[in-house]
Amino acid sequence: MMQQAERPVAGKPVGSLRNQLLRWLLIPLAVLVAINAVSVYRHALEVADLAYDRSLLASTRALAERVSIDHGRVVADVPYVALDSFETDTLGRIYYKVTGIHGEFVSGYDDLPPLPAKVKRSDAYPALVYFYHADYHGEPVRIAALYQPVYDDSMRGIALIQVGESYEARHGLSRKILFDTLARQAALVLAAALLVWVAVRFGLRPLMRLRADVASRAPTDLSGFDAALVHKEVRPLVEAMNGYMARLQALMAGQRRFIADASHQLRTPLTVLKTQSELALRANDAQAMREIVESIARTTDATVHLANRLLTLARAEHGNDSEMRVLSLVDAARQVGLELAQEAVKKGLDLSLEAEAEVKVIGHALLLHELIVNLVDNAIRYTPAGGRVILRVLHDGKPVLQVEDTGPGIPAGEREKVFAPFYRVASALTMNAGGTGLGLTIVRDIADLHEAQVNLSEGTDGAGLRVTVCFPPV
Repeated sequence: MMQQAERPVAGKPVGSLRNQLLRWLLIPLAVLVAINAVSVYRHALEVADLAYDRSLLASTRALAERVSIDHGRVVADVPYVALDSFETDTLGRIYYKVTGIHGEFVSGYDDLPPLPAKVKRSDAYPALVYFYHADYHGEPVRIAALYQPVYDDSMRGIALIQVGESYEARHGLSRKILFDTLARQAALVLAAALLVWVAVRFGLRPLMRLRADVASRAPTDLSGFDAALVHKEVRPLVEAMNGYMARLQALMAGQRRFIADASHQLRTPLTVLKTQSELALRANDAQAMREIVESIARTTDATVHLANRLLTLARAEHGNDSEMRVLSLVDAARQVGLELAQEAVKKGLDLSLEAEAEVKVIGHALLLHELIVNLVDNAIRYTPAGGRVILRVLHDGKPVLQVEDTGPGIPAGEREKVFAPFYRVASALTMNAGGTGLGLTIVRDIADLHEAQVNLSEGTDGAGLRVTVCFPPV
């Protein structure tokens, strides 16, 4: 069964290929860069926190070295100079608190938030240190809590040293890291965009040359394009364009040939008509006038027949696939047989139909009718009186139409030539001088439209002509 080629459905016009490539490359790149920027920023913050925690631990240890036992109690010798040194090192405000062995307040800020019970010890350092966040007087602080052993000859135990740091320095570093990260990533995106734009521009250069070549072509120039000058992915498109132009060139050449042949064939009967009409104007005898008028009528009939054949041929060459549908080949053959039965009877021919019960084809109703009419009409015209014309429809794995006659047939060497427009064998010129030489041309063109095969062979017992048309299976 013949399949129609799918045509694209009209919709929203496709935009620029360059813009689409840039969008598909740059937008995902920008998203990936943004994700990478977030990842880099978070990692930088973790590294910064680790560095600041290390500095905070160093301050806590330095303070712990100044905690000792004096006369049976824990004391902390923390001069202001040491605190100033801590603040200078960390670039933030420092708060501390020293708690004695028995939980008593020793030194520092007594209201500094205590160590929460659920805070886990830091595994990054061998010391017994805990890091936690807290709010101190409405200000977020980071606190390191270090358990420091203290002892002398009279007593021993563990003191708790807490050192807290405000977040100004950390926030400042975070902002600096964020801005540096965004600046670097933005520069990376701009550089990538520039490189992608340059790459796309150079990559599309072969297509731009092809577009310029197409735009500069003359309307009559249907020569193919060089597919080797474009990318491998685009070559099938160029090859399809070349194939389409080759078909278009063949169609236009066929049209020019058809117009030339048609004008040549029509020129002769029109010249004859003009001559006959001039003779009629000069005739004075009624009998001579009548004979001339009858001759004009015959010439007119022949001209009308030729014109109808030419129109049928043109219709066959430009058949519309959209009019194809499932048809009964038996019904089409029977209809033609009924239409031409009278012509066969006038000539004394035996016209018969041999058909199976049901044979279906995919076809164009009008053109399929023309194909059968041309075959049967040719058989009637070239079969002598008393002969036989058989119209067969059978199914031999696929639909088959046969028209067989007992006429002179066509020599094997000329069976392919008779499909050319206006070509006629010698026997046809003798038996039907008024023929057009278009019958089998029309049959071949209609068969090609139906993807059918036409074969010519001898009839039964090697006499006459058998035309077999094999259609694709339904």
